[in-house]
Amino acid sequence: MASRVSAEAPARGASVPVPALPRLGRTWYRRGPAYWLRRTRTTVFVLSAMTLSGLFALGLYSGFRDLLPPTVRVVWDGVQAAASVVTAGWGWVTQRRGHRAALLSPPSPDRSRRARRDHAGRVPGQIAWGRGLVLLAAPVVPAFAAYTAGWLAAWLTVREYPSEVGARRWTEEHSTGA
Repeated sequence: MASRVSAEAPARGASVPVPALPRLGRTWYRRGPAYWLRRTRTTVFVLSAMTLSGLFALGLYSGFRDLLPPTVRVVWDGVQAAASVVTAGWGWVTQRRGHRAALLSPPSPDRSRRARRDHAGRVPGQIAWGRGLVLLAAPVVPAFAAYTAGWLAAWLTVREYPSEVGARRWTEEHSTGA
């Protein structure tokens, strides 16, 4: 029989192998350089996506804005700026509340994998639906982009994901024989 890969070996004092989590693999257990490299990679990708979506939102909004008379344009820009600040804060608060609730009942490693798979299956339909809505929402796209940016910024700045907490609890329960 071939020897196990180090990632498949049981954790110290544990009788079960450390479960792999979506996006983090088994790096969540020791939180070493590989873990932080994965978190950094995710952050860079999400910041790039936020920048591109923000530029898209501003481009779409400027196309709508050009149709407005000059006096209305100034007022509408002020409303959009205020709405964007409010929705960015709302996105942040919404994500933090959801994160707090998820930490109270963290998912098991299997539930995390199922949720990731289910989410990936829904994405193409959500993209198609979103394209149609973007055209209707052109006047308020910056506020939507600000909400998303606030939500994602809060998601990126958490110390620990609920899936990590759930996997740690699962590992502790199964290593003690409970």
